Amino acid sequence: MPFHFDSSPPDEWLRRRSVLRGAAATGLALATGRAFANDPWPAKPVTLVVPFPAGGGTDAFARPFAAQFAKSTGKTLVIDNRGGAGGTVGASFAAKAAPDGYTLFMGGTHHVIAPSMYPRLDYDLERDFIPLALLANVPQVLVVNPRTVQAPAFPQFLDHVRRNPAKLNYASAGSGTSHHLAGELFKLQTNTFITHIPYRGAGPALQDLIGGNVDMMFDGLGSSAAHIKGGRIKALMVSGARRNPAFPDVPCAAEVGLPDYTVTTWYGLWAPKGTPPEMQARIVEEVRRIGAADEIKAVWAKNGADYGGLTQAQFGTMVGSEVKRWAQVVKASGAKLE
Repeated sequence: MPFHFDSSPPDEWLRRRSVLRGAAATGLALATGRAFANDPWPAKPVTLVVPFPAGGGTDAFARPFAAQFAKSTGKTLVIDNRGGAGGTVGASFAAKAAPDGYTLFMGGTHHVIAPSMYPRLDYDLERDFIPLALLANVPQVLVVNPRTVQAPAFPQFLDHVRRNPAKLNYASAGSGTSHHLAGELFKLQTNTFITHIPYRGAGPALQDLIGGNVDMMFDGLGSSAAHIKGGRIKALMVSGARRNPAFPDVPCAAEVGLPDYTVTTWYGLWAPKGTPPEMQARIVEEVRRIGAADEIKAVWAKNGADYGGLTQAQFGTMVGSEVKRWAQVVKASGAKLE
């Protein structure tokens, strides 16, 4: 077969190739759109993978969200708790799910930290998932067991920690989680040393804190809120530059001399890579509708959290910037898996 040389100018050749590709992509998008137009979502129960055991911070938002989802759509949102390895076991499972809109993943701060802590992850948060929406943003809170750490306020607590290096410990939801890195950042900024005790989720960690088996925890306010109000643990500081409206008597980090201690626990929704754009749009719209419900507003306010507030594109940008930010904290603190 003779070799054919296309003598068209390079720009003309590129233009034709672009037109052909564009036509093919448009045809595929139209076909996909028609397919989903004839198949309303959700047509059956949807699974929400929560990568921590029940009772933790993620659950504090996932379960009310699931209840409102059922009320809004008439279909069940089944919560599948898959804890382990700082939330990466559940993330790995969700990354391999069918991209059909019927398996979603609720991750958060922990998962933008994981790439810097776990060198052999079998998934990539930015390549294997599609970010859909920010669901909740809540400040971290420093909580102690009032029986083992008898400090009336933050200044006395900090003095106690400095006079007893390595004698106190803090619990986390696991190595590489936001609880862990919040503790390491605190140690850096206060020049103190507290021993890290990792657990398989915030729920078990909180139970041991309440039971007096550990001294303190840097937790997302959502999972600690009920225990603080019940007097089982004591809040000494919330991160950031302002007090939280749900706990107006708890000072913020800036007030106690830590103006750069800004740590929030946020939770977001992802879909497996390959989920069609039409399906993504339907999910994002449903998330927006759920966030407008009075029931959700009340739960989020009770937990000291803000709901959403970002477009899908803004959430994707946020995820990328958070991966880079926490990589710097991991490097500076020398945090390692334990």
